[in-house]
Amino acid sequence: MENILDIIDSIANEKGLSQENVKEAIKTSFIQTAKRIINPTFAFEADIDDDIKGVKLRQVITVIADDSPELEGESAGAYMSISAAKEIDDEAEIGDQLQMEHDIETYGRSAFATLHREIEFHIQRLVENDLYDKYKSKINQIVSGRVTRVDNDQNTTIEIDEIRAVLPMKNRIKGEKFKVGDVVSAIVRRVQVEKSTGISMELSRTSPKFLEELLALEVPEIKDGIVIIEKCARIPGERAKIALYTIRPQIDPIGATVGVRGVRINAVSEELCGENIDCIEYSASPELFVSRAMSPAIISSVVIIDEEGEEKKAIITLPSDQKSKAIGKSGINIRLASMLTGYIIELKEQGESAIGAEEKKEGINSLEALFGN
Repeated sequence: MENILDIIDSIANEKGLSQENVKEAIKTSFIQTAKRIINPTFAFEADIDDDIKGVKLRQVITVIADDSPELEGESAGAYMSISAAKEIDDEAEIGDQLQMEHDIETYGRSAFATLHREIEFHIQRLVENDLYDKYKSKINQIVSGRVTRVDNDQNTTIEIDEIRAVLPMKNRIKGEKFKVGDVVSAIVRRVQVEKSTGISMELSRTSPKFLEELLALEVPEIKDGIVIIEKCARIPGERAKIALYTIRPQIDPIGATVGVRGVRINAVSEELCGENIDCIEYSASPELFVSRAMSPAIISSVVIIDEEGEEKKAIITLPSDQKSKAIGKSGINIRLASMLTGYIIELKEQGESAIGAEEKKEGINSLEALFGN
């Protein structure tokens, strides 16, 4: 057989793999080949011998008692009776492991073909695992690539460096359309390796993290950690709210993020198909944070109800002329505020007390009882 060390060097250089990993893959390939062509129940070991520049393949045989049932059946070759072992070595004992060398070359062309397939398989798995480790570290980071295919379900295949990633229709902003050749940016949502399909990567343009990463690219203060994105909520392609704060009091987190004449926030909005982005200053005070999250509506007061075992709730009192702003078109403003703060938000018009609301409800019920539904 060709110098195995030269083969290892060639594979490692061509695939960008470490020599140690390639050596382990080669040894595993020899062991699996031996199991396929000799006996799958036998135990084998393989080592790379630097002196002969080849692989030494050995069958490991376990010494057992003369009356052991393992000496009968298909796996009998993996064991040797103590009596037979003592004929080879007087000092043999039960539990010892004897070794018998095998040479793949003596098993003909079929053995070489099997070995070739095993090496290809294990090297491919090694490449995929290497790529998996590389791209697993990129989860929640932005990657860019060129569109190579768009199927009938509008799932988009994007070529990114060594692999092809998929941007499913559900992870695309509403109204987006891509064609072959387009350059697309997205966030890495999931990376996985499967034996049948190999490595696969799922992308997303609808994740709140995508907005956060776009802002980090556009706003140096966010990238440098001076301005922090505490929370983010999105309805992709329509509107988003982000809560910001700064570790330097002299810096305005909202102004830094928006930029002069909105140049920074507009660049991000353009990438997101015109998605409107509201920037608010984060506060550790739940009442103040909820009040700011309801912008552009002007809030009179906020009462937080956070009882153990109950859902967190914020009861907001506001002037009647601010109610439509608080709710927003199709309820988008109140939904985003709830997503951002983590509170279920209830609106109450100014001047309406909890008792008054209850009396109003009872009055309606009385009328319904009197006149019917």
